[in-house]
Amino acid sequence: MTWLLILILVPLAGAGVLAFLKGNDRAAVLAALGFSILELVLIIPFWLSYSPSGARLQMTSSFDWIPSFGVHIAFGTDGISLIMIAVIALLVPIVVGGLGTLDKLPADRSAGGFLSLILLQEALTIGVFAATDVFLFYVLFEIMLIPMYFLIGGYGGANRQYAAVKFFLYSFLGGLIMLASAIGAYSLAKDKIGHGTFDWATLVTVVRDAPLSTQIWLFLGFFLAFAIKAPLVPFHTWLPDAAGEAPIGVAVLLVGVLDKVGTFGFLRYCLPMFPQASKTLAPLVLVLSVIGVLYGSILAAGQRDMKRFIAYVSIAHFGFISLGIFAFNEQAMVGSATYMLNHSLATGMLIVVIGLVIARGGSSRISDYGGMAKVTPLLAGLFLLAGLSTLSLPGTNSFVSEFLVLIGSFVDHPVYTILATVGMVLAAAYVLWLYQRVFQGPVRGDALVGVGGGPGTAIAPELGAKKAIRDLNGREIAILAPLVVLIIVLGFYPKPVLDTVTPTVQQTLSAVQGGR
Repeated sequence: MTWLLILILVPLAGAGVLAFLKGNDRAAVLAALGFSILELVLIIPFWLSYSPSGARLQMTSSFDWIPSFGVHIAFGTDGISLIMIAVIALLVPIVVGGLGTLDKLPADRSAGGFLSLILLQEALTIGVFAATDVFLFYVLFEIMLIPMYFLIGGYGGANRQYAAVKFFLYSFLGGLIMLASAIGAYSLAKDKIGHGTFDWATLVTVVRDAPLSTQIWLFLGFFLAFAIKAPLVPFHTWLPDAAGEAPIGVAVLLVGVLDKVGTFGFLRYCLPMFPQASKTLAPLVLVLSVIGVLYGSILAAGQRDMKRFIAYVSIAHFGFISLGIFAFNEQAMVGSATYMLNHSLATGMLIVVIGLVIARGGSSRISDYGGMAKVTPLLAGLFLLAGLSTLSLPGTNSFVSEFLVLIGSFVDHPVYTILATVGMVLAAAYVLWLYQRVFQGPVRGDALVGVGGGPGTAIAPELGAKKAIRDLNGREIAILAPLVVLIIVLGFYPKPVLDTVTPTVQQTLSAVQGGR
């Protein structure tokens, strides 16, 4: 029993317990908070047990599942999966603690059902990041769609069913194509070593020597599944709908963690297993990455809905991440790997503060707000911090990652890098534009009006009912505090994260043969 298996089993056990607490919302919230905090505490020995200078995969465990087909229930962690497991363990207690503040459940739905799906999502996502058997990875890749489908479809906005089905079909189709490539890799192993296997380490040594044409076809199967999940343009269209309709807490996990499965897949599967195909098709991926940066930035600036704004901002950021990965440069790839963590922190905080704004104003439309800083100065300040981290201001956590991506990519791909830097300028424009419209100027709009013309009262547009506007309370400050600390600390001292991911990146580049 390794720390990694414990981290998978704890939220799974919590989901089972919560399934029996559907009639008692208070008990369900306390139980979910207890399990999620326990998971976060267990991350400490898990992180300390990992040795950056050790083997690529550590804390491994393997059990026979389908021996006749060489399928195992096998888990292990490297530096990149370690930081992603840590970040989901951090975000889940924030989502649980925000229930009732960030999200109010429908009257006919229980907190136990909602929170059991959240913990089940956590367990499955950790399993995806930890799986070292390709068939197991595929199974978990598909199964983890189920709780997210119900979280969006059962608890989301007015168009939740459409968004949930679109999210599920896109990812499910990508997974099926990936399965076809995995079976192809299995067949190659059977021809070369005499027996089929889905073991990741074995397939890396087998498939990397396959003819280029074979590698390209197999690469495309994995790449398409991960490009949809990331999402890269033009496979991105599910994300604005899913993020726009999902409850705030669900959007934190969807945009903050689940999307990273795509970029993680590039690093764990596409590059080591298909090195020649990766280098051959890299120019195409770089073009898609730059298009994603510019396209996401331009559309973010034109959004009228704050939740959809987050989706397009993330599309732009994923363009930066894939740019660094397929530049095949150590600095750029380390930047991309750490960007996965830093994007989760910055975007997660931005989604939370947007959720707190929506909870006060009753609307996600940007035009319904104005001058909130006069009423909620603390909320305005934390909104600005999250926005500055999103646009990678020096001194915030995202800056180091974005700087490494750009300085590393520029070595061999200066044109792509220069075009991507335009996205940085646009990021400053759309983030500050959003802050200006929501928090600065006179108190105005449908969601913020005053009693007798003065500030301090909100109107929920769909109800026309007045309610007092207040600044952050103690519970809301506690939810945001861990994110604030990490954004500032990692902005000035990113060394622990860089030291953790760099050896894994070096091993990945060594497998590709040709990275510096």
